[in-house]
Amino acid sequence: NYTEEQNVADAMKLAELFRSVAECPALVVAKVHGACFGGGCGLVAAADVAIAAPDAVFAFSEVRLGLIPGTISLYVIPKIGAGHSRALFATGEAFDAERALRIGLVHEVGDIEELVQAKVKQALSVGPRGVRESKRLVRDFPLSAEESARRLAAARASDEGKEGLTAFLEKRKAAFVE
Repeated sequence: NYTEEQNVADAMKLAELFRSVAECPALVVAKVHGACFGGGCGLVAAADVAIAAPDAVFAFSEVRLGLIPGTISLYVIPKIGAGHSRALFATGEAFDAERALRIGLVHEVGDIEELVQAKVKQALSVGPRGVRESKRLVRDFPLSAEESARRLAAARASDEGKEGLTAFLEKRKAAFVE
């Protein structure tokens, strides 16, 4: 029974949720099992890495309710492309984890516990500033050659960048590796 303005406010709260996931400075890993419909697919698209169990089922099911995937479209369309988005948004059809992998919604399908642990281990071996700025680089794409060079220079001049390069040259683990 919300008015249109109340619905806008509610949708903006949801948009903020997806934005906070996408812009989280740390690596965000989505672990998907079971049914992942509507907003759940939006969370998967907003995450940096998505791992799905073989039996996971996905759907952009909003049209089944006479709705549209409005707030999630900002993350889904760049992730899977306009063609897949148009077909899946307009039909609301359910699809399996293998199709989600083929279209780029998820990155890996398999034993989710094992795959997630591997991603976490990998995440603990990289520089937090490097992760944050790499994510920002993708969000801000496309950049000019000068801007991308400036960002690389800033990374090289940072304490984390200096430590990482020094550790590499000295054949040791960097101090930020956990």
